[in-house]
Amino acid sequence: MDVSIVTFPETRVATISHIGAPWQEHDTVRKLIAWKIEHRLLDPSRYRSYGLHSSDPRTADPSQYRVDFCLSVDRAVSANPYGIVDGLIPSLRCALAHDIGSRHDNRAARYLCDEWLPHSGERVAGYPMIFHYVNVGPQVQAHEAITDVYLPIR
Repeated sequence: MDVSIVTFPETRVATISHIGAPWQEHDTVRKLIAWKIEHRLLDPSRYRSYGLHSSDPRTADPSQYRVDFCLSVDRAVSANPYGIVDGLIPSLRCALAHDIGSRHDNRAARYLCDEWLPHSGERVAGYPMIFHYVNVGPQVQAHEAITDVYLPIR
């Protein structure tokens, strides 16, 4: 698997946190999708979808599992019934790998953590792993899902 060292750009985001079982993430994501549609933030090249993965679903206690789902935005997030709030992903030095396939089995994330990192001489930076969901929506089949995975490093 190819890995590049890149600088993830500072990115203003609308965000919602999911804390709980990984198999319940979709309930949280639906809130972000509803907010996104309501505000007509539909151009995926302008409003990118991210997940900030603080926990490894393979090892985390399901009640403590956490991921923040985000949408890049160009304006402040106003109060809303969905629980969407303003957020910021800082500029970070990252190892980047691409994954194509089901988002429930992200091979790039596993590769970065389990194989690449131990042999790279790099150290994790203490920020959640960033998943950029390149193609999203009901028309995307699981085997066609593209995710860019950024592992923040020092």
